[in-house]
Formats: sequence, C-alpha cells, structure tokens
Amino acid sequence: MLYALLIYLREIQGIKVPLAFTYFSTRMFLATATALLLSIYLGPYFIKKLYELKIGDAVRLEDCPLLKQLHEKKKDTPTMGGVLILFSMLVSLLLWMNLQHIFTLLLFITTICVGLIGAWDDYLKLKYKNAKGLSGKKKLLCQLFIAALIGLYLLVPQFTKSLQMGKWFTPPIAKEFVSIKDEPKNVVVLSTQDYAQRLYVPFIKEPVWIATGVGLGVMGIFFLLVITGSSNAVNLTDGLDGLAAGCCVMAASVLAIMGFISNNIDLSRYLNILYIEGSGEIAIYLSAMVGACLGFLWYNGYPAQVFMGDTGSLPLGAILGVSAVLLKKEIVLAIVGGVFVMEAMSVILQVLSYKYRNKKRIFLCSPIHHHFEYKGWSETKVVIRFWIIAILLAIVGLATIKFQ
Repeated sequence: MLYALLIYLREIQGIKVPLAFTYFSTRMFLATATALLLSIYLGPYFIKKLYELKIGDAVRLEDCPLLKQLHEKKKDTPTMGGVLILFSMLVSLLLWMNLQHIFTLLLFITTICVGLIGAWDDYLKLKYKNAKGLSGKKKLLCQLFIAALIGLYLLVPQFTKSLQMGKWFTPPIAKEFVSIKDEPKNVVVLSTQDYAQRLYVPFIKEPVWIATGVGLGVMGIFFLLVITGSSNAVNLTDGLDGLAAGCCVMAASVLAIMGFISNNIDLSRYLNILYIEGSGEIAIYLSAMVGACLGFLWYNGYPAQVFMGDTGSLPLGAILGVSAVLLKKEIVLAIVGGVFVMEAMSVILQVLSYKYRNKKRIFLCSPIHHHFEYKGWSETKVVIRFWIIAILLAIVGLATIKFQ
C-alpha cells in the first residue's frame, strides 16, 4: 500500500518523492525491518493471548520414551506461532510489494492457502488432544492441489492468461543471454511458458533441459515435488527450539539475493543468470520472511516461549518452494535447504528400513535431529551445529552465482 501510495504521489500527483523508496533493494530492507520489528513487538501480546486460549502443545512421543522424557518440559508451550510469522510477512507484502504484480499474487495465495492447511492441522491436534491432526493423505492432497495450480499457471498458456486483469497480474517474461563466438551476448526474450520449461543446474551456464511435449508433464510433476517436498521438509525440521526458523533464514536469504540479481538486467547479464522481470518482488517477500523468522527466533530460541506449529512450518516451506520454481532455482534450493533435505531423507529412509528390513531402524530416532538427541547431544548443540551446516550450504549456494 505504501509502495502504491508513493507511486501515486510521484507519477499522478507530481509530488517529489525520493526515488530510493521505489528501488527493489530499498524495499527489501524495509520489508525485512517491518517484519522483524512487527514480530518482536507483537510477540509478547501474541504469546499471552495463546496462553489465555490454552493453545498449548502436547508432547506426543509415546513411541520414543527417552525423547518424551527429554521434551516433557515443552508440554503446554503455546503453538500456532506461525500466525505471528505469516502476519508480519503479509503486512510487509501489503506495504512494500507491488500489488499489481503476478508474483505478489502467487506468493500471497501460497501463504494464505498453505497457512490455512497448517492451521487446520494444528487446530485438530489441539481440539482432540490425542489426535495426530489432519491425516497425512488429506494434507498432502491439499498441498498438491495448490502446487498444481502454480504449475498450471506457469506451463499452460490458458491458465496464465486467466489471471491477468488489464494491467494487473501481467504474465512474467524472462530474458536469456546467448553467447556467440566473437559477438556480444544476444538477448532472447522468453514467455512465461518458455522460461518455466527450462531446468538449470548450478555451475552450468546453459539450461540442461527444456521440456516439450510429454516433458511438460514431467516438469509439472517436478514442480509438485519441489513445492510439496519443501513444505513438508521444513515441517519435519521443526522439532527443536529455533531449528526450522534459523534454517529458513539462511535459505530465504540466498534466494532473496538471487531474486534481486535476476531482476537486474546488467547483473544477470554479467553473471550469466536468467533475467526474470519483476523477480525483485520475490526478493522482497523472502526478505520479509527473513525478518519475520528472526523476530520469531527472539521468542522461539531455547527455551522456546512459543512454537510455530504446522501453521508456520508448512507455508514457510511452500513459499521457499514456490520462490525457487519462479526463480528457476529448484536445484539451488536443494543445496541451500540441505538441512531440510537431510531431515526429510532421514524420515523416508527410516520408514523404508522399518518396513522392508524386518523392523530394523537406521537411526535411533527420526527426523535426524532426534537421533543426535538420543546420542546424548543437548538440544542447543544440535540446533547450533545444524545452523552452522545451513550457513555453509548457503555459502555454497551463493558460490553457484559466480562459478559457472
């Protein structure tokens, strides 16, 4: 709204407004600061309200008696703190993002829809104390439906055009820089479908695959895996105080930087990165995520005063997944979100081993952060070491920008 007001005052009313406030870099900083300050300021009131509503987390670890003993002190800690994170992010979206841009709409829809799935899951767990919340199949189907809508928009022209309303929500275009011997790089303009069909791999300049025909269906399935996989991986990581929020800060920061670079024609040309018109809006929202998660860590750090619950972890992961798909950085997300991948893989391997190896387990307990607790590591040691791994992976992710 403030961004729209500034544009209105400058372009319609002719009032001199500092041009800096319209820059993507400035709006990234403002979005971060807005979400950070909001989450810190509103935190105490929000936590107090959760206590009044008796929205406390129940420790459901009957199959892991040692872990239940270690986490018994967490019983009745307020959950659904994800509402605070999402509220701070959405306020930043409304204040600093271009409300006419399609990326703003897609990220808004993702946040609201997946946030509602997570809230529904948390509500069922709280209402029925012994319940496990929304069934895994229902939760996955809802996530797949939302991811499918994103995929259809990017890959099917009819769906792409259906959201456009005059000058609002114009389909994004991209520009690819093609090198020819002894000649400057030629610019190839790509439509939404053209750029969405490309698959880029870190450290390789050209796209490794351009989907056509049946390949479009495969690319669509790939989008589903990235978005739903990211959403559930962050959800699995949210098991220790500050772990998921801290790792989200690292991953979102790298993708935000890449979104900013992809929106700058000169930088993207120099670094040989796909230019995506308006990708700075994605960078702004990811910056808001960084600020909101840092503010939430103020209260979620050990010992946690509030948990984010599925209300926070599911949409945060989905936002990372959707951002990676829109920026064509799906493989980079797997790198910078390596902790999330590790957590998800530990659960998958544990389930497969238990099912097909006569109930034998690979880990003492999964997700893998609980395995290290079983080995005697303190909760803070596990979290800090996982954060260090996330920082190292973020550095590798940033290195992919230059080393191509």
